[in-house]
Amino acid sequence: MPRPSQALLSRAIIARAALELLDEQGVEALKMRTIADRLGVRGASLYHHVASKEDLLDAVAELINDEIDLGPLTDPGGARGIAAYAHGYRRVYLRYPHMIPLVARRGVSSDKALRGYDALLRALTLTGCTPDEAAEAACAIDNLVLGSALETFTAGFTRAPADYLPGHPELAASLHAADARPGGLADLDTRGFDLGVRLVLRGLASHDRRPEP
Repeated sequence: MPRPSQALLSRAIIARAALELLDEQGVEALKMRTIADRLGVRGASLYHHVASKEDLLDAVAELINDEIDLGPLTDPGGARGIAAYAHGYRRVYLRYPHMIPLVARRGVSSDKALRGYDALLRALTLTGCTPDEAAEAACAIDNLVLGSALETFTAGFTRAPADYLPGHPELAASLHAADARPGGLADLDTRGFDLGVRLVLRGLASHDRRPEP
């Protein structure tokens, strides 16, 4: 009998099954036995590809990182490419917000993730940042991306803007004005994220790098 053209199991196949399980049932369902059942294999066979649940989470993080497009970081426009990269990075994690608490505090170990940070820091340095400024800007962008993908400002306000009157007039006015912008309140989180990234990059561009007297 000829061998199958594709291995029945691989680290990527197991990670994809784990990610689908997380999407459907949440963190509590993430068990090696459940993943094995989903793939129609014995639980022990998973350990030939992932050493433990912690290693499985690393594999899932690798899978997600593979979706982040690093191409914009080679844009000669500098800040424009960095902003495009940040928006693409956010779009990936908007698809997997449940993964943020699981991966955000994990050590960065995958080659794709390390290359991503290296490319971001290189792009920031090419805009004129010193290495320490590049590190701070990369940290700010990371926090903006993961924070905005995990938490939505708009979802906190479930009533129509006018319903916040008369007790909260500034809130009502701001929500009403935001709703009048293109995209309305549904797009407010994305506009807020875009503003945050632009402010970071604008601050770097305007920073006075002359030595102190």
